[in-house]
Amino acid sequence: MSLDVFAGEWLNLLIRWSHMVVAIGWIGTSFYFMALDYTLEKKGALNPGVMGIAWQVHGGGFYHVEKYTVAPPALPETLHWFKWEAYLTWVTGFGLLVVQYYFHADAFLIDPGVMPLQPWQAIAISVGSLAAGWFIYDGLCRSKIGESTVWLAILVFALILVSSVLFTKVFSGRGAFIHVGALVGTIMAVNVFGVIIPGQRKMIAQMIAGEKPDPRYGIVGKQRSTHNNYLTLPVLLMMVSQHYPFLFSHPQSWLIVALIIIIGALVRHFLNRVDAGDEWNGYGWTLPCAAIALMAAIYATAPQARTVSAGPAVSDTQAQAIVARHCLMCHSRHPSHPAFREPPKNVTLESTADMRRFGQQIYIQTVQNRAMPLGNQTGMTDEERDALGRWVSAGK
Repeated sequence: MSLDVFAGEWLNLLIRWSHMVVAIGWIGTSFYFMALDYTLEKKGALNPGVMGIAWQVHGGGFYHVEKYTVAPPALPETLHWFKWEAYLTWVTGFGLLVVQYYFHADAFLIDPGVMPLQPWQAIAISVGSLAAGWFIYDGLCRSKIGESTVWLAILVFALILVSSVLFTKVFSGRGAFIHVGALVGTIMAVNVFGVIIPGQRKMIAQMIAGEKPDPRYGIVGKQRSTHNNYLTLPVLLMMVSQHYPFLFSHPQSWLIVALIIIIGALVRHFLNRVDAGDEWNGYGWTLPCAAIALMAAIYATAPQARTVSAGPAVSDTQAQAIVARHCLMCHSRHPSHPAFREPPKNVTLESTADMRRFGQQIYIQTVQNRAMPLGNQTGMTDEERDALGRWVSAGK
C-alpha cells in the first residue's frame, strides 16, 4: 500500500471516528435537555422568573436545576454553551461525504443508469440540494405555517419525502439515501448555528444593554430544538444505511424513508412522554404504531422472488468471465478500484470456488437488489445478471 493511500485510509477513519464522538455528544445533550424540560416541576415556592425546577441525582451527587421562563434577572459570571457538538458533527459528517462520496463519486454517488453525470455535476447538485433543503425548511418555519405544530410537521415530513424522491432521480441508490440523511443532518445543525445560538446571543445582548430579553427568541429556539430531537433517530439510521443495500436499493426507497421517519419519531415521542410523566393512555399508542410501521418496513424490504429469465445453462467459464468484467476490480485480493484497498467484506471472487462460496451474496447483491457493481460503473446488463442468477441457482 502506497503512503498516499495509507494516509487516505487513516483520514477516512479519523474523520469517521471524530464524527461518531461529537455526534454522541450532541445527541446526548439533546436528549438530556429535552428530558430536563419534561421533568421540571412547577409547584412550590419558585424564585422570581423561574418556570420550573428539577432535582436530579447522578455520579454520586445531587443537582438542583432551575429554568427561567425567559432569562434570569442578571447574567451569571460563567455561562455554559452547548453548540460545538452540533457544529463539529456537521463538519465531520460533511468531511465524510467529501472523502467517501465526492472523492469517489463515480463509485458511490453516480449511477449512469439513473443519470449520467460528471463528478463535478454530482457534487454541485449535492451541495446545492443541501442548501436548498435548509432554506425551504427555514422558510416554512418562519411562515404562518410555523405557528401550527401539526401543519409544520406534515410539511417538513413532505419536504424530506419529496427530497428523497428527487435524490433517487439523480444519484445512485446508495448516494440518494445518504443524501436524505445529510439533508436532515444539515437542517439540524443549521438550526443550532443559524437560529438557536444567534437567538440566545441576542437575548444576552439585550440583557447587557439593560433591556428585557425578547421571549420570542426562546420560543423559536425551543421549536427548532424540538425538531432536532424528533429527527435524531431517523437520521441515525439513514447515516448507516450504506451498509444495508436492501434499504437503499428498494425501487420505492422514498417509502422506506417515510417509514424510518415515522418509526423514529414515534419512538422518540414515546420516550419524551415517559420523561414527562404522562399517563400511559395519552401516549401508549405510539409503540404499537411504531411496531406496525416497522413491520411494514420489514415487509417492504423482504426479498422478492426475482424471476430469472429462462435461458441456456451457464458454464463456470461464462460466469467467471462476467465476474471478471464487473466484480474483480473490487472483489479480488488486491483490488484495482481506487475506492478499495481490500475486498469489501472480505468477499473475493477470483476463482470458481470463491464464487460458489459467496454465491448467495452474489445473487442477493447483483441479481436481486441490483446494488452491485457500485453505481453500475461497469455497465452490467440485465442479461448478465440473469446469467449469474442461473449459474448460482444451478449450483444450489
